[in-house]
Amino acid sequence: MEFTFLALLLMVPVIYFVVTVGQIQGGSFAVVGAADQAAKVFVTQGDPASARIAAERSVLLALKDHGHGPEKASITIDCDRGSCLAAGTTVTVTVRLEVSLPLMPFGDVLQLHASRLSASASQVVGRYQ
Repeated sequence: MEFTFLALLLMVPVIYFVVTVGQIQGGSFAVVGAADQAAKVFVTQGDPASARIAAERSVLLALKDHGHGPEKASITIDCDRGSCLAAGTTVTVTVRLEVSLPLMPFGDVLQLHASRLSASASQVVGRYQ
């Protein structure tokens, strides 16, 4: 009886820890992939407005593929020159994501986050487009 009680008492936190680490790892894969794809998509577009929209859509798609909603993510696009799509311009996309604690019924209301993740990716606008 004591063994069962202690095993249950000790295993539940360990399992919760493993699930939480898995959520954080999945979130890190999501932000890295999202930033990389968004930077690649941005530099292939014809005008800055459509480039920004295409990059944001690619971020949302990458996050959705990993099971994360758009409400917990933010995207920042920076250029090292005035015109973001001029040849030779370096475009940097940064994606930030807040990973919630798993299995918390009021985690969003109480602002309980397991981690805040961010990743950046840069691409150079090609000379010939």
